[in-house]
Amino acid sequence: MANLFGASLSLVLVVAGVALCIAEAFAPGAHFVVIGVALLAAGLAGVLLPGVVTPVVLAVLVFAVGALALWGYRRFEFYEGTGRGKTEGSTSLRGARGVVTERVTGSTGQIRLRDAGGFDPTYAARTIDGADAIEDGVEVLVVDPGGGNVLTVAEADGVDDIDRELAAGREADAESGTDADAESEAGAER
Repeated sequence: MANLFGASLSLVLVVAGVALCIAEAFAPGAHFVVIGVALLAAGLAGVLLPGVVTPVVLAVLVFAVGALALWGYRRFEFYEGTGRGKTEGSTSLRGARGVVTERVTGSTGQIRLRDAGGFDPTYAARTIDGADAIEDGVEVLVVDPGGGNVLTVAEADGVDDIDRELAAGREADAESGTDADAESEAGAER
């Protein structure tokens, strides 16, 4: 087996793999762990099978195990994954729906958002100034995400986004229809 820094290549790969896995603990996000796992696996194969594993086999093992580790982290969403549960900032929570888990008042309360992202969809919540308290189990809508970890919520009216858009469209049609009627009446009077 080839030597590097006075040690076998396999041992160097094991040490480098362990060092990268430890570095991941200080900078999470799958920046180091994927290549660390790949180097560690290839190094262990070289240490356990010294006569069989050549530098070329080690290179193939690093690539194969690295690709498998990357696929696993993305598939099981240990870190970023598909981005399904990821928020882009507090403003992306505006309009999110959730359920009250602890009575929400003007100064206390807690909700659990649906599809909010992150590891814990539970947030502290407050009602809009002057609004009545919202009881446990009631569906709420995020009115103001704030910018901290306390959301301002209002009781959801049971109408979803599609219904709101349809109602807005009907109102716009009614207003334009009223304007058209007024114009036709004005034209008839002339």
